[in-house]
Amino acid sequence: MRAAVLLLLAIALMPIVSMQTTYAQDNAVYVVSYIDVAPAARGMATNLLRQLANASRKDEGNMRFDILQRTAPSNQFATVAVWKDQKAYDAHLAAAHSKEFREKIKPHLISAIDDRVHTGMEIAATPAEKIGRSAIVVVTHVDVPPPQKDACIVALKEPGSMRFDVFQQGNRPNHFSVVEIWKNQRTYDAHITAAPTKKFRDQLTPMSGALYDERLYKAI
Repeated sequence: MRAAVLLLLAIALMPIVSMQTTYAQDNAVYVVSYIDVAPAARGMATNLLRQLANASRKDEGNMRFDILQRTAPSNQFATVAVWKDQKAYDAHLAAAHSKEFREKIKPHLISAIDDRVHTGMEIAATPAEKIGRSAIVVVTHVDVPPPQKDACIVALKEPGSMRFDVFQQGNRPNHFSVVEIWKNQRTYDAHITAAPTKKFRDQLTPMSGALYDERLYKAI
């Protein structure tokens, strides 16, 4: 127990720069965007996001573009996108379909679109696949010094876990986005009640600089 506590403290005090250098060769850009619209605009937002996704997946350098609708409240959406490099992401932002999406959805927003741009900290080895209708996508924002990575990756070893990625925010290196994909609600429920998950959260909470912001989505 003492050794485990000392290890957690050492990781918490680890200079963030050393974490970044481990993945310096990965030029991919990982972007999580949060889009909140008026409740009455949910259907319109869904259509606009589908149009954006269809066009963006054809952009040069796009490696992944998921559109998600929160299970509750359902007027909150998110996109998870991966770009080959910064140049590809910049070209996407400048594309006509990206500008058109933001112009059309702007009158219906209840808060500004929140774009979180990241580098990869721990990325699943397999390419991103199409998300099934029954799958649960969990997007969590974590504000802490780098946590114990091996404890995070335990989710990959549990039945039902389809994918587990950890992104490190570029402009705030102590902020992370964790994106999990679970086969269905049952496998997710089993995960959050499992002993390793409880242990990890117990260790994480004292280090956290904000509430553990976990949001459940369905792919659209």
